[in-house]
Amino acid sequence: MSAPLLPPRPAAYADPPRTSVWIHVLLFVATFFSAALASALGIGADLVADPGAITVGFPYAITLMAILFAHEMGHYTLARVHRVDATLPYFIPAPPIFFIGTFGAFIRMRGAPGDRRALFDIGAAGPWAGFMVAVPALVVGLHLSEVIPTPESEMSGLFLGDSILMRQMQSAILGVDPETATVHLHPIALAAWVGFLVTALNLMPVGQLDGGHVVYALLGEVWHKWISRGTVVGLLILGLGGWPGWLFWVALLAAIGFRHPRTGEATIGLDRSRLILALLTVVMFVLVFMPEPLFERAEPIVLPAGEWIEV
Repeated sequence: MSAPLLPPRPAAYADPPRTSVWIHVLLFVATFFSAALASALGIGADLVADPGAITVGFPYAITLMAILFAHEMGHYTLARVHRVDATLPYFIPAPPIFFIGTFGAFIRMRGAPGDRRALFDIGAAGPWAGFMVAVPALVVGLHLSEVIPTPESEMSGLFLGDSILMRQMQSAILGVDPETATVHLHPIALAAWVGFLVTALNLMPVGQLDGGHVVYALLGEVWHKWISRGTVVGLLILGLGGWPGWLFWVALLAAIGFRHPRTGEATIGLDRSRLILALLTVVMFVLVFMPEPLFERAEPIVLPAGEWIEV
């Protein structure tokens, strides 16, 4: 008697080629040094005259890699718990012109989660694990950061945007209002800022991003489709009216696609504990999302009468 035919596996879960563990290790090391290099150059180290000065970028690189590693291992660990075959994390180095020093990391699943509960656990575990590392890193980093008074902070240049959580923690730890002072972030705090940005980008409720997994697990296929499309429209509006970088994300998400493959069992919804955690995940997204991650401040010109305008 022949065995029953198994349903075809969704394309998104097609078997990726298996790679040696050394590929993952080498990518991790390469990304660590690309992050350290970006940080050292940002601090102003002369790596041509003194290549050893790259070590000044190690606090940033260690912190950032800890956040990324925790994020990806959160996904990996819960995938293993739910017996979903998954790869170890692939870390992606970036050229030093990209000040973050990395394009992030990812894992690939070799099978579909058995149901929406497993999908939620795998999808939400990464952001929560990274978040749990980023928050204490920010506390440490802010204590080491420098506050620049208002007269000195009124200068031109490119500045980092703030999330709700970032603003509240600066106020609580440093006792400053970001509107009246500029906080020169220590590299550890900068890595935490990047960690929040990575968490927010991953939690956008679109397609197969972590946020897309959460929405699909929470609300099902139909709501996931419309929320994905609505989110992209919102990003398009933000890109046209604020930070142009969102337009790149709109193009990237459109290329990746908004569809989410079905789980093995689509009718089993989330239980009460997972519903609560899903709502808390939405709250986390709101707290770390930055409408304008980067913005340019113009230098004020003082007029003879003492008035000033913005260039």
